[in-house]
Amino acid sequence: MAFFDDLETRSSDQRSTENVALLKDILNLAVNLDGYKVPFGSVDLSKFKSLEDLPSLPVLRKSELSEKQVKSNLLGGFSAKKPHDFAHIFQSPGPIYEPGGVSHDWWRIGRFLHALNIGKGDIVHNCFSYHLTPAGAIFESGARAVGAAVVPAGVGQTELQVRAASDIGSNVYSGTPDYLKIILDKADEMGEKLSFNRAAVGGGALFPSLRQEYADRGIVCRQNYATADLGNVAYESEALDGMLVDEGVIVEIVTPGTGNPVPIGEVGEVVVTSLNADYPLIRFATGDLSAFMEGESPCGRTNIRIKGWMGRADQTTKIKGLFVRPEQVADLVSSHKDIQRARVIATREGEMDVMTVKIETYHQDSEAFEASITSTLKLKGNVELVSPGSLPRDGVVIEDLREYD
Repeated sequence: MAFFDDLETRSSDQRSTENVALLKDILNLAVNLDGYKVPFGSVDLSKFKSLEDLPSLPVLRKSELSEKQVKSNLLGGFSAKKPHDFAHIFQSPGPIYEPGGVSHDWWRIGRFLHALNIGKGDIVHNCFSYHLTPAGAIFESGARAVGAAVVPAGVGQTELQVRAASDIGSNVYSGTPDYLKIILDKADEMGEKLSFNRAAVGGGALFPSLRQEYADRGIVCRQNYATADLGNVAYESEALDGMLVDEGVIVEIVTPGTGNPVPIGEVGEVVVTSLNADYPLIRFATGDLSAFMEGESPCGRTNIRIKGWMGRADQTTKIKGLFVRPEQVADLVSSHKDIQRARVIATREGEMDVMTVKIETYHQDSEAFEASITSTLKLKGNVELVSPGSLPRDGVVIEDLREYD
């Protein structure tokens, strides 16, 4: 099967050079938008030379989008267009409002569907929601980009879903991983045989056992990773070896609560920069955990891969009645020159919460860190000094070991 376009097989140097050029244009656009004027005010964009300069820019968190979205500024000042200039305005839980376009593959899902060999002659039964949230429109846009027909099925009314899929001859499913099983089981109950042979899924975990069940039914099932704000971020190919980063975004993996990149292979928070001039999100923190993989995919596509969704980065935990946040742990590390890494652990002794702070350091005196811990975390806790490199590189900075059952 041919690749979607030449972008998928670029050398790393070519991809980096071209992404830097695109990113400079995006940054020059963003600096004049209301949402970026304050955070970018102290940044000298003329010094931006390579992707390695990205960490010099602030991280944008979803909470900031919500805080800045008001009736007089519905998209928070992060959009290059007015709301009425977009084809769609969506509302996700929060509420948070997202724009949508209808130009060719605006959400960049076509690349994922093409990798699943979906195209002209296929009928996609699209079971992502069409109600206020953008998932249905996102996948319909991708299907249209590759020339497939679409049944805008949405969710619910399972018997009608089965009837429509049977009558129309839908041969591709798109939706959450588990809803396909509900439709297939209902079809079995109704004595209907459906024609699904491929499934493009997202928005939930695709467990190996469920993928195998679909394979046993003759359905090739692959998943992608997308968000309402960013569109496609990464996707599986036929190699089923990690998830390829989409060509329209730049992905970083950072220590949770910071904007500091972690080494390849280490788990951290996924931070994405979208190269979408209509809605440029710069260093947008997804709150999801993942890790980069070494090497290139056996499928021949050359972009870097992530391991897929590995949990949530927002590990905010209430200890002794107060919230401890990943940002505070990051502040603790940066505030003390002898701390290389820290991990907060919450446990119980009797009916009391206990906070233990494990610190990677060459220092031998735990008392030297007590004042910093109290002032930064706003709590007193036990201090345990460990040798540098001994804490797990799993993206966890706050670990809750208390049992709630």
